Amino acid sequence: MKNTTNVIEMRHIVKDFNGFKANNDINLTLQKGEILALLGENGAGKSTLMSILSGLLTPSAGEIVVRGKKVTIKNPTIAKKLGIGMVHQHFMLMDSFTVLENIILGHEVTKGIRLDFKKAQQEIKELSQRYNLNVDPLKKVSEITVAQQQRVEILKILYRGADIMIFDEPTAVLTPQEITEFIQILHGLANEGKSIILITHKLEEIKQVADRVSVIRAGKSVGNFKVADVSNNRLAELMVGRHVNMQLDKAPAIIGKTILKVANLNVKNKQNIPALKGLSFNLRAGEILGIAGIDGNGQDELVQALTGLTHIDSGHVLINDQETTNQEVRKITEKGVSCIPADRQKFGLILPFSIADNLAIQSYYKKPYSHHHVLNHDLIKQHAQKLVSQFDIRTTGVESPVSDLSGGNQQKVIIARELSRDSNLIIAFQPTRGLDVGAIEYIHHQLLAQRTKGKAILLISYELDEIMQLSDRIIVLHDGNISGEVKPDDTSDKELGLLMTGVKKEGTTFA
Repeated sequence: MKNTTNVIEMRHIVKDFNGFKANNDINLTLQKGEILALLGENGAGKSTLMSILSGLLTPSAGEIVVRGKKVTIKNPTIAKKLGIGMVHQHFMLMDSFTVLENIILGHEVTKGIRLDFKKAQQEIKELSQRYNLNVDPLKKVSEITVAQQQRVEILKILYRGADIMIFDEPTAVLTPQEITEFIQILHGLANEGKSIILITHKLEEIKQVADRVSVIRAGKSVGNFKVADVSNNRLAELMVGRHVNMQLDKAPAIIGKTILKVANLNVKNKQNIPALKGLSFNLRAGEILGIAGIDGNGQDELVQALTGLTHIDSGHVLINDQETTNQEVRKITEKGVSCIPADRQKFGLILPFSIADNLAIQSYYKKPYSHHHVLNHDLIKQHAQKLVSQFDIRTTGVESPVSDLSGGNQQKVIIARELSRDSNLIIAFQPTRGLDVGAIEYIHHQLLAQRTKGKAILLISYELDEIMQLSDRIIVLHDGNISGEVKPDDTSDKELGLLMTGVKKEGTTFA
């Protein structure tokens, strides 16, 4: 039985951005030891509301009560003193610092006049073991995977002693096994009396982990429910304001010629350790080839090798029978390759640039957008307005910085740009990361439409449901090579999970 004492009360919260109300009279409560899911479509105001609670933003109106006392949370330092910690969707880490340095930054332990790294490292090690968040504390953040960076963010707030914990899309980059472990961690934290707010778009996840769910649409509260009392379909409808088809109708694939050929590919990672070890596969027109695998088994290096972002030590990549091995990024792109990267802010967008400019990044130097090296800004703006409407990108204007958009809408900008370029090969790496169910439905249909047009689609995703629903074939990466190839109709989550760890369903291990 959960404690019914409210540790958080947000009353009539309004956040106005120059006339646009991102939060419009929202009320929210959080009880001690409770896991509350905060649900809403992209741009609904969830992250804004939680940024107010964590001190990153100040409300235009309303009040916040923490443990029965009205407070003013002017900055994150005050929030931390109140025991509030937030893990953001886009990590707030210093790439050039080590894991240890990032965790203790601002909370350094000293021994005399010196930093006591040994004591801090021991505390972090104990937290890592206790919550199964293993990560090398001495590695630089730039050297670890996205999933490991997620663990660092979680360790940061645990290290700071937060007992009111906010997680913004925490499982977006985790594998099914890691999600299961993370859910166990959340339950353990709640059982210890910590209170948790979980921003997520994953309805099944809400069912597994949350006690209550609060739904926000267009900046307003539209309902609060006990999770056990409400269906997934009802939650989806409340979130987007319409019926959402949760199942995909996929026509049989019409397979054409080979578009992508990967032969004997050998690539090292940032630590100069082999990441791809003689990898070979083909992808044909009209086909979606899904790549499943636990993060860190060569997915990043594969995408970087295919798009020219990393050096290929040996082997070959052929696109439309043309050699692209170790060619420049633009030359590869101009051979008809579109790429939706896993990390939208590092590799997909230039954050200070406008939405219009980001939508034109791959084509600004060509006609009709450029003539004799002079940009046609009117055409670039018109192009952006068309895509904003077509892909339902929620913005106040195409000339706004793309950094002003929610994470999900930033993802839509990349997807709109890449799918509108009419490429023969589409590389989609975590294409629906951080998107709500309505947007996921739309993007999945867009990818299937590209398949119908005869495009070859390489889908790399840590969402097994996405892999299973969209793929015509699935190859599983383990330790830099293929541990198995299956068809969605002939496999299961369990078999894929075994292949992802390098173990056949009979119990033998792949060499």
